[in-house]
Amino acid sequence: MPEERKEFQEMFSELNMYEKRGVYIAMEGKPASPTQIVQAHMVSEDSGYMRDYVLNENGDLKALYFYHVNQSI
Repeated sequence: MPEERKEFQEMFSELNMYEKRGVYIAMEGKPASPTQIVQAHMVSEDSGYMRDYVLNENGDLKALYFYHVNQSI
């Protein structure tokens, strides 16, 4: 469990950094905070979230979308 907690803390730090840089972050098509995304990851046991990175014309990250995927097949 401690390793999983560290993983969520690292994810929060990463997403918080993106948010501070002005990167638009959304989950399932709706704006979401780093806290909301980490909480969703914490409660998803048999599923997860796929990341979709959107770059601007200069190749800089402009948006980050999370989409729910079911991993139990």
